[in-house]
Amino acid sequence: MEPLLGPEAAAFRPGWQALLLWVSALSCSVSFPAPPSPSLVSRVRTSYNFGRTFLGLDKCNACIGTSICKKFFKEEIRFDNWLASHLELPLDYLPSYPANYSDDSKTWRPVEILRLVSKYQTEISDRRICASAAASRTCSIERVLRKTGRFQKWLQAKRLTPDLVQGLPSPLLRCPSQRLLDRVVRRYAEVADAGSIFMDHFTDRDKLRLLYTLAVNTHPILLQIFPGAEGWPLPKYLGSCGRFLVSTSTSPLHESYGAPPDQAADLAYQLLGVLESLRSNDLNYFLYFTHVDAAMFGIFNNGHLFIRDASALGVIDKQEGTQTATMAGENKDIFSCLVAGCQTELPTCDTIPEKQSLVLVCRQVLPQLLQGKFPSLVQEQIDALLVQCGEDARPDPEVLGAASQLKDILRFLRTCDPRFTYRYPDCKYNDKF
Repeated sequence: MEPLLGPEAAAFRPGWQALLLWVSALSCSVSFPAPPSPSLVSRVRTSYNFGRTFLGLDKCNACIGTSICKKFFKEEIRFDNWLASHLELPLDYLPSYPANYSDDSKTWRPVEILRLVSKYQTEISDRRICASAAASRTCSIERVLRKTGRFQKWLQAKRLTPDLVQGLPSPLLRCPSQRLLDRVVRRYAEVADAGSIFMDHFTDRDKLRLLYTLAVNTHPILLQIFPGAEGWPLPKYLGSCGRFLVSTSTSPLHESYGAPPDQAADLAYQLLGVLESLRSNDLNYFLYFTHVDAAMFGIFNNGHLFIRDASALGVIDKQEGTQTATMAGENKDIFSCLVAGCQTELPTCDTIPEKQSLVLVCRQVLPQLLQGKFPSLVQEQIDALLVQCGEDARPDPEVLGAASQLKDILRFLRTCDPRFTYRYPDCKYNDKF
């Protein structure tokens, strides 16, 4: 997924009370603004010209789903009014949009409306689908996909098995276990009777929507199978409509690159903790990034750091093992080529080291967040550990050890502040926070 654009409904503003003597001289302050006032939302025009084409409903069932469409049309999801001069539909080329969400039309909270992929990439993939069947530009996307050999196998399947997803480009499906695929089916939120590992309750359109989503971008699937409510560092999946999904709102981490030292230390500490939870958890799944940038991580308005873009996450089942795809080239079809080149080859799962996500983050994210923030002796320690943590040539234990040392240093640079609500007042009574 692409970096989200535009101002966020819950911006993260810098400033903290000092922890160390040298910090106490900074006189910092911080505030986390409340969600948009209902009075502001109520001034938004009460009629939106939602179109099937804008939402991608005209292309369903080659889409994510329709679980949240009613809220769009009942105006319980409203785009921020700055996005369009006449309060109609926002610009259609943006990858994401800040919005407000309500369950009762009285109280509102900020959310993000995201495209599955960019509008440009969507147009390319639609043309590829038509070209695969030598059809005209006005071809039925759904009809072409339904006729594929892969989807015909899905129609006959009672259970989602590894052979049905072989050749799909997502790192989530690089070498899936049966346990992981059962979790995908059981947690799939776009069907009415989720909970079973069997697909008996899936209609033909449900199967096509799931297959299309797995082929194009697995971000919404990851939000469903590893929900934040169960402790995973991911925003809440609220639903989808056409080729858009709606999730809780975060502000991108790169907006905090200029944060004061104690805030930067806290965010870096949280980020290392997130990677640790992906690497080691009670479910014995090893989640890793194939690439990273600061826009992939976000901050809620209570200061809590989450993964805002899970599209680059791969999953290895440490409990059941993985079933590496065999004869991958023979399993490639139009679903393999919707958003990536058909010749793209991904490394096998047994070549993914434990250190992978740490190396990427220590190279590409943490230096920008932590550089030049601290007194010289502390900064030298941090910089040296970042170098060690970011060296791909080092063995796993050395990289993991450097990250652990860095986390220990950052922990003592954090503050216990009532304005940092995600861990206050716990931090007053427990060193863990």
